[in-house]
Amino acid sequence: MSEKINVLLVDDHAVVRAGYKAYLAMSEHIGLVYEADRGETACQVYSRHLPDVVVMDLSMPGLGGLESIRRLLGRHGNCKILVFSIHNELVYVTRAIKAGAKGYITKSNAPDTLITAVCTIAGGGTYVDADLAQQLAINSAVDQDETSKIKSLSPREFDIFCLLATGVTIREAAENLCLSYKTVGNHGTAIKDKLGVKTLSELALLASRHGIVKNVET
Repeated sequence: MSEKINVLLVDDHAVVRAGYKAYLAMSEHIGLVYEADRGETACQVYSRHLPDVVVMDLSMPGLGGLESIRRLLGRHGNCKILVFSIHNELVYVTRAIKAGAKGYITKSNAPDTLITAVCTIAGGGTYVDADLAQQLAINSAVDQDETSKIKSLSPREFDIFCLLATGVTIREAAENLCLSYKTVGNHGTAIKDKLGVKTLSELALLASRHGIVKNVET
């Protein structure tokens, strides 16, 4: 990229912003570095300056990182956002990517990773920390396998699966569907075999992961 990249750095800690701003300024690829201490301010600064890349923390007071991503993209569809967070749990990575972020790296990465990620995203690419990307790939493969198993259920089995996943008993499910206790019990066993789970708790968690029922406590 011939032109320098203008960056908006969004983090609620002034010392953190100062450190990363200084590091970004050292790169020959980086131009102006704007700052915002929270999501609301980030939206205003972005609208005013239209930087090439937004480097966004997730844990901030007020609007918060994920909602800031959604709001920025809602107003500026071409906004390119890199999440730069202390969180390395996949749930954060997945939610950030689904919200529209083009990349995700953690603050435990080597400093030059930030420059590489910013340049990659400014150039139209995506960038996810290598370890996180590998975990995402594995997690995606598991999700696809589970989705295939759910699709293998017959219509009747799926109805029973949905009921059992909400915590109703086999007897209650039988009454709801006007079936015998034995029939629902047999279907329940077949469902668990097809889905590769052993208990109703595992069945409920699987249903929750795929949005079939509301989240359950782990």
